[in-house]
Amino acid sequence: MDKCPPPCVLVVDDEPSIRELLSEALTLNGFGVRTASCGRAALEEIERAQPDIVVLDVMLPDIDGFSVARRLREVPGNPPVLFLTAKGTVGDRIAGLTAGGDDYVTKPFSLEEVVLRLRAILRRMRPPEEQVDDGVVRYADLELDEQAHAVRRAGRPIHLSPTEFALLRYLMINSGCVVSKAQILERVWDHGFDCDSRIVESYISYLRRKIDTHGPPLIHTLRGVGYRLSLPS
Repeated sequence: MDKCPPPCVLVVDDEPSIRELLSEALTLNGFGVRTASCGRAALEEIERAQPDIVVLDVMLPDIDGFSVARRLREVPGNPPVLFLTAKGTVGDRIAGLTAGGDDYVTKPFSLEEVVLRLRAILRRMRPPEEQVDDGVVRYADLELDEQAHAVRRAGRPIHLSPTEFALLRYLMINSGCVVSKAQILERVWDHGFDCDSRIVESYISYLRRKIDTHGPPLIHTLRGVGYRLSLPS
């Protein structure tokens, strides 16, 4: 069976350091990457390369990112847009989404957040026939049934608390990627949850006892960085 090509991301930013940083991070996370340094070059690259998604800076030296996004809306099958900018007010966010953006990340940004948001946008853009419709998230021999609130590993049921279930789901939908404690606190607990991050360590430990005792360990710690759900290397 032929392997599907990686999704292609066009990174548009007039700062070479940001283009290089994003290119390296996205390549390491399995994306194909092309770059452009201004709005006109971005429009030409989109027409030529037809990327799957665009990371678009707002403050460009010629055509601003909002104008580029508006032009893209007039193109059939135009790629989705993740705005990347130093402007982070509510008005700026509304302007970006109104211009045709699908999401908005402000500078300074987290590379992990950019990767996660790109993947979330691409999941939403999949045709219905490509989406999982049985409510089951799978990785290796691990299955998480969202509708039944049930987890199985190699067919064996595993009983999790609601918080353990939410944490496992977050790790599974980001399988292969490293997620930080801050990201986990924001997505699994309340947004901006202010507490000792050792609560994440505790719940990771709980999950390991329940998940990794039934097969090869899947939950891995990258010290000082975060956690990743993956098969042992």
